[in-house]
Amino acid sequence: MSERGAERPASGGETDADTDDYGTLYVVGIGPGLPHAMTQRARDVVETADCVIASNLYQEFLRQDGTLPPETATDGGVATRPTGDEQEIVRSSMGQQVELAREAFERVRDGQDVAHVSGGDPNVYGKSDLVFLMAEEEDAYDVPIEIVPGVTAALGGAANLGAPLSNDFCTISLSDKWRGWEEIAEKLRAAAISGFVVVLYNCWRDYERAIEVLREERADDVPVAIFNDAGRGEAGRNLEDETHTITTLGEAIEHDEKVGGMGTSILVGTHESHEWTNDHGEYLVTPRGGREVEDF
Repeated sequence: MSERGAERPASGGETDADTDDYGTLYVVGIGPGLPHAMTQRARDVVETADCVIASNLYQEFLRQDGTLPPETATDGGVATRPTGDEQEIVRSSMGQQVELAREAFERVRDGQDVAHVSGGDPNVYGKSDLVFLMAEEEDAYDVPIEIVPGVTAALGGAANLGAPLSNDFCTISLSDKWRGWEEIAEKLRAAAISGFVVVLYNCWRDYERAIEVLREERADDVPVAIFNDAGRGEAGRNLEDETHTITTLGEAIEHDEKVGGMGTSILVGTHESHEWTNDHGEYLVTPRGGREVEDF
Protein backbone atom coordinates (compact mmCIF):
# COMPACT_ATOMS: atom_id res chain seq x y z
CA MET A 1 0.00 0.00 0.00
CA SER A 2 1.23 3.50 -0.77
CA GLU A 3 1.24 6.29 1.80
CA ARG A 4 -2.06 7.52 0.34
CA GLY A 5 -3.64 4.17 1.16
CA ALA A 6 -4.27 3.14 -2.44
CA GLU A 7 -2.81 -0.01 -3.91
CA ARG A 8 -0.30 0.77 -6.64
CA PRO A 9 -1.32 -0.41 -10.12
CA ALA A 10 0.54 -3.34 -11.58
CA SER A 11 3.62 -2.47 -13.63
CA GLY A 12 2.89 -4.32 -16.82
CA GLY A 13 3.57 -7.74 -15.29
CA GLU A 14 7.25 -7.02 -14.66
CA THR A 15 8.93 -8.85 -11.77
CA ASP A 16 11.97 -7.75 -9.79
CA ALA A 17 14.05 -10.13 -11.86
CA ASP A 18 12.73 -8.52 -15.05
CA THR A 19 13.97 -5.10 -13.94
CA ASP A 20 17.48 -6.13 -12.91
CA ASP A 21 18.83 -5.18 -16.33
CA TYR A 22 16.98 -1.88 -16.57
CA GLY A 23 18.76 1.41 -16.84
CA THR A 24 17.62 4.58 -15.05
CA LEU A 25 15.72 7.61 -16.28
CA TYR A 26 17.47 10.72 -14.94
CA VAL A 27 15.68 14.06 -15.15
CA VAL A 28 18.68 16.38 -14.99
CA GLY A 29 18.60 20.03 -14.03
CA ILE A 30 21.54 21.81 -15.64
CA GLY A 31 20.88 25.25 -14.18
CA PRO A 32 21.46 28.00 -16.75
CA GLY A 33 23.21 25.38 -18.85
CA LEU A 34 26.79 26.58 -18.78
CA PRO A 35 29.41 24.24 -17.32
CA HIS A 36 30.43 26.45 -14.40
CA ALA A 37 26.88 26.47 -12.97
CA MET A 38 26.15 22.73 -13.24
CA THR A 39 26.41 20.43 -10.27
CA GLN A 40 29.01 17.69 -10.50
CA ARG A 41 26.22 15.12 -10.27
CA ALA A 42 24.45 16.62 -13.29
CA ARG A 43 27.66 16.65 -15.31
CA ASP A 44 28.48 13.03 -14.39
CA VAL A 45 25.01 11.81 -15.36
CA VAL A 46 24.99 13.61 -18.71
CA GLU A 47 28.53 12.47 -19.56
CA THR A 48 27.86 8.79 -18.83
CA ALA A 49 24.26 8.37 -20.05
CA ASP A 50 23.65 6.09 -23.01
CA CYS A 51 21.10 8.57 -24.36
CA VAL A 52 20.72 12.30 -23.72
CA ILE A 53 17.46 14.08 -24.54
CA ALA A 54 18.05 17.84 -24.76
CA SER A 55 16.98 20.87 -26.78
CA ASN A 56 19.37 22.34 -29.34
CA LEU A 57 20.16 25.22 -26.96
CA TYR A 58 21.07 22.93 -24.07
CA GLN A 59 23.07 20.68 -26.38
CA GLU A 60 25.07 23.74 -27.40
CA PHE A 61 25.75 24.67 -23.78
CA LEU A 62 26.70 21.11 -22.80
CA ARG A 63 29.24 20.86 -25.61
CA GLN A 64 31.18 23.91 -24.40
CA ASP A 65 33.35 21.88 -22.04
CA GLY A 66 32.88 18.43 -23.57
CA THR A 67 30.04 17.32 -21.28
CA LEU A 68 28.45 16.23 -24.56
CA PRO A 69 30.55 15.01 -27.50
CA PRO A 70 30.90 17.25 -30.59
CA GLU A 71 27.79 17.60 -32.74
CA THR A 72 27.45 14.98 -35.43
CA ALA A 73 23.94 15.68 -36.72
CA THR A 74 21.70 18.73 -36.71
CA ASP A 75 18.71 16.81 -35.39
CA GLY A 76 20.61 14.62 -32.98
CA GLY A 77 22.18 11.24 -33.61
CA VAL A 78 24.99 9.03 -32.40
CA ALA A 79 28.11 10.82 -31.19
CA THR A 80 31.44 9.42 -30.06
CA ARG A 81 32.78 10.30 -26.64
CA PRO A 82 36.50 10.91 -26.05
CA THR A 83 36.58 7.43 -24.48
CA GLY A 84 35.62 5.96 -27.84
CA ASP A 85 32.17 4.66 -26.89
CA GLU A 86 29.00 6.03 -28.41
CA GLN A 87 26.27 8.22 -26.96
CA GLU A 88 22.94 8.91 -28.62
CA ILE A 89 21.74 12.52 -28.59
CA VAL A 90 18.01 13.13 -29.11
CA ARG A 91 16.68 16.61 -29.80
CA SER A 92 13.91 17.74 -27.48
CA SER A 93 11.25 20.30 -28.37
CA MET A 94 8.18 21.66 -26.59
CA GLY A 95 5.72 19.73 -28.76
CA GLN A 96 7.41 16.35 -28.32
CA GLN A 97 7.54 15.95 -24.55
CA VAL A 98 4.91 13.20 -24.29
CA GLU A 99 6.44 11.12 -27.08
CA LEU A 100 9.94 11.61 -25.69
CA ALA A 101 8.84 10.42 -22.26
CA ARG A 102 7.41 7.24 -23.77
CA GLU A 103 10.62 6.71 -25.72
CA ALA A 104 12.68 7.24 -22.55
CA PHE A 105 10.69 4.55 -20.69
CA GLU A 106 11.37 2.03 -23.46
CA ARG A 107 15.05 2.88 -23.58
CA VAL A 108 15.34 2.33 -19.82
CA ARG A 109 13.58 -1.02 -20.14
CA ASP A 110 16.12 -1.92 -22.83
CA GLY A 111 18.91 -1.29 -20.32
CA GLN A 112 19.89 2.27 -21.21
CA ASP A 113 20.60 5.10 -18.82
CA VAL A 114 18.71 8.12 -20.16
CA ALA A 115 19.41 11.74 -19.19
CA HIS A 116 16.36 13.91 -19.88
CA VAL A 117 17.75 17.43 -19.64
CA SER A 118 15.82 20.28 -18.05
CA GLY A 119 17.02 23.85 -17.68
CA GLY A 120 17.23 25.23 -14.16
CA ASP A 121 15.82 22.70 -11.72
CA PRO A 122 13.42 19.99 -12.95
CA ASN A 123 11.02 20.74 -10.08
CA VAL A 124 10.81 24.50 -10.79
CA TYR A 125 8.57 24.64 -13.86
CA GLY A 126 10.74 21.92 -15.41
CA LYS A 127 10.14 18.40 -16.69
CA SER A 128 9.89 16.33 -13.51
CA ASP A 129 6.10 16.43 -13.13
CA LEU A 130 5.55 15.41 -16.75
CA VAL A 131 7.80 12.38 -16.33
CA PHE A 132 5.84 11.15 -13.31
CA LEU A 133 2.47 11.92 -14.92
CA MET A 134 3.52 10.01 -18.03
CA ALA A 135 4.83 7.10 -15.94
CA GLU A 136 1.37 6.85 -14.37
CA GLU A 137 -0.40 7.27 -17.71
CA GLU A 138 1.78 4.60 -19.36
CA ASP A 139 1.70 2.22 -16.38
CA ALA A 140 5.49 2.60 -16.17
CA TYR A 141 5.80 1.90 -12.46
CA ASP A 142 8.67 -0.46 -13.26
CA VAL A 143 10.91 2.35 -14.61
CA PRO A 144 13.53 3.72 -12.14
CA ILE A 145 13.42 7.55 -12.05
CA GLU A 146 15.92 9.89 -10.41
CA ILE A 147 15.70 13.69 -10.29
CA VAL A 148 19.04 15.51 -10.43
CA PRO A 149 18.64 19.06 -9.06
CA GLY A 150 20.00 22.20 -10.68
CA VAL A 151 20.38 25.93 -10.03
CA THR A 152 17.17 27.80 -10.80
CA ALA A 153 16.85 31.22 -12.44
CA ALA A 154 15.63 32.61 -9.10
CA LEU A 155 18.77 31.44 -7.33
CA GLY A 156 21.12 32.42 -10.14
CA GLY A 157 19.59 35.87 -10.42
CA ALA A 158 19.60 36.33 -6.65
CA ALA A 159 23.31 35.51 -6.54
CA ASN A 160 24.01 38.28 -9.04
CA LEU A 161 21.90 40.69 -7.01
CA GLY A 162 23.48 39.95 -3.62
CA ALA A 163 21.12 38.70 -0.92
CA PRO A 164 17.50 39.40 -1.95
CA LEU A 165 16.17 35.95 -0.95
CA SER A 166 17.56 35.79 2.57
CA ASN A 167 14.06 35.84 4.04
CA ASP A 168 10.95 33.88 3.03
CA PHE A 169 10.29 33.91 -0.72
CA CYS A 170 8.14 32.23 -3.35
CA THR A 171 8.10 31.78 -7.12
CA ILE A 172 4.99 32.34 -9.25
CA SER A 173 4.68 31.52 -12.93
CA LEU A 174 2.68 33.95 -15.06
CA SER A 175 2.01 31.28 -17.69
CA ASP A 176 -1.71 30.70 -18.17
CA LYS A 177 -1.23 27.38 -19.95
CA TRP A 178 -2.56 25.38 -17.00
CA ARG A 179 -4.44 28.01 -14.95
CA GLY A 180 -6.45 31.12 -15.60
CA TRP A 181 -5.44 34.68 -14.84
CA GLU A 182 -7.77 34.92 -11.82
CA GLU A 183 -5.96 32.06 -10.10
CA ILE A 184 -2.59 33.63 -10.87
CA ALA A 185 -3.76 37.00 -9.52
CA GLU A 186 -5.04 35.35 -6.34
CA LYS A 187 -1.62 33.82 -5.72
CA LEU A 188 0.08 37.15 -6.37
CA ARG A 189 -2.14 38.91 -3.82
CA ALA A 190 -1.63 36.19 -1.23
CA ALA A 191 2.15 36.33 -1.67
CA ALA A 192 2.19 40.12 -1.41
CA ILE A 193 0.00 40.17 1.70
CA SER A 194 2.07 37.42 3.34
CA GLY A 195 5.30 39.38 2.98
CA PHE A 196 7.10 37.00 0.63
CA VAL A 197 9.81 38.17 -1.72
CA VAL A 198 8.23 37.16 -5.04
CA VAL A 199 10.10 35.89 -8.08
CA LEU A 200 8.03 35.92 -11.27
CA TYR A 201 8.70 33.40 -14.04
CA ASN A 202 7.40 33.44 -17.62
CA CYS A 203 7.38 37.20 -17.57
CA TRP A 204 6.61 37.66 -21.23
CA ARG A 205 3.02 36.80 -20.20
CA ASP A 206 1.07 39.55 -18.44
CA TYR A 207 3.91 40.85 -16.33
CA GLU A 208 2.40 44.36 -16.36
CA ARG A 209 -0.85 43.00 -14.91
CA ALA A 210 1.12 41.04 -12.31
CA ILE A 211 2.97 44.17 -11.21
CA GLU A 212 -0.30 46.06 -10.86
CA VAL A 213 -1.77 43.30 -8.67
CA LEU A 214 1.29 43.37 -6.40
CA ARG A 215 1.03 47.16 -6.16
CA GLU A 216 -2.42 46.74 -4.61
CA GLU A 217 -0.81 45.18 -1.53
CA ARG A 218 2.77 46.45 -1.55
CA ALA A 219 4.26 49.96 -1.51
CA ASP A 220 5.55 51.46 -4.75
CA ASP A 221 8.99 52.11 -3.28
CA VAL A 222 9.89 48.47 -2.61
CA PRO A 223 12.83 47.42 -4.80
CA VAL A 224 12.38 45.29 -7.89
CA ALA A 225 15.02 43.56 -10.00
CA ILE A 226 14.53 42.50 -13.62
CA PHE A 227 17.12 39.94 -14.67
CA ASN A 228 17.78 38.10 -17.91
CA ASP A 229 19.59 34.83 -18.60
CA ALA A 230 20.89 34.50 -15.05
CA GLY A 231 24.18 32.62 -14.97
CA ARG A 232 24.67 32.62 -18.75
CA GLY A 233 27.10 35.51 -19.06
CA GLU A 234 27.75 36.38 -22.69
CA ALA A 235 25.84 33.29 -23.82
CA GLY A 236 22.52 34.96 -22.96
CA ARG A 237 19.85 34.77 -25.62
CA ASN A 238 17.83 37.86 -24.64
CA LEU A 239 18.57 41.55 -24.91
CA GLU A 240 22.24 42.25 -24.17
CA ASP A 241 23.17 38.81 -22.85
CA GLU A 242 23.01 38.44 -19.06
CA THR A 243 21.66 41.64 -17.49
CA HIS A 244 19.94 42.87 -14.38
CA THR A 245 18.18 46.13 -13.64
CA ILE A 246 17.22 47.41 -10.18
CA THR A 247 14.16 49.64 -10.00
CA THR A 248 11.05 49.97 -7.83
CA LEU A 249 7.61 48.39 -7.92
CA GLY A 250 6.06 51.69 -8.93
CA GLU A 251 8.42 52.09 -11.88
CA ALA A 252 8.86 48.47 -12.95
CA ILE A 253 6.56 48.61 -15.97
CA GLU A 254 8.52 51.59 -17.28
CA HIS A 255 11.37 49.15 -18.06
CA ASP A 256 9.47 47.17 -20.66
CA GLU A 257 12.54 47.00 -22.90
CA LYS A 258 14.29 44.92 -20.22
CA VAL A 259 11.67 42.16 -20.30
CA GLY A 260 12.94 40.00 -23.09
CA GLY A 261 11.23 36.62 -23.08
CA MET A 262 11.63 33.19 -21.53
CA GLY A 263 14.98 34.12 -20.00
CA THR A 264 13.51 37.02 -18.01
CA SER A 265 12.55 36.83 -14.33
CA ILE A 266 11.39 39.63 -12.06
CA LEU A 267 12.13 39.76 -8.34
CA VAL A 268 9.86 41.89 -6.17
CA GLY A 269 11.20 42.72 -2.73
CA THR A 270 9.41 43.52 0.52
CA HIS A 271 9.36 46.61 2.76
CA GLU A 272 12.54 45.24 4.36
CA SER A 273 14.45 44.82 1.08
CA HIS A 274 16.86 47.60 0.24
CA GLU A 275 19.64 48.52 -2.14
CA TRP A 276 23.20 48.15 -0.92
CA THR A 277 26.11 49.74 -2.77
CA ASN A 278 29.85 49.37 -2.52
CA ASP A 279 32.79 50.20 -4.78
CA HIS A 280 31.89 47.32 -7.11
CA GLY A 281 28.23 47.80 -7.82
CA GLU A 282 24.62 47.82 -6.65
CA TYR A 283 23.03 44.95 -4.76
CA LEU A 284 19.71 44.02 -3.18
CA VAL A 285 19.48 42.76 0.40
CA THR A 286 16.47 41.35 2.23
CA PRO A 287 17.44 40.88 5.89
CA ARG A 288 16.26 37.78 7.71
CA GLY A 289 14.21 39.92 10.03
CA GLY A 290 15.17 42.23 12.89
CA ARG A 291 18.59 40.76 13.43
CA GLU A 292 21.88 42.46 14.10
CA VAL A 293 25.38 41.19 13.35
CA GLU A 294 25.81 40.08 16.96
CA ASP A 295 22.80 37.76 16.56
CA PHE A 296 24.73 35.49 14.22
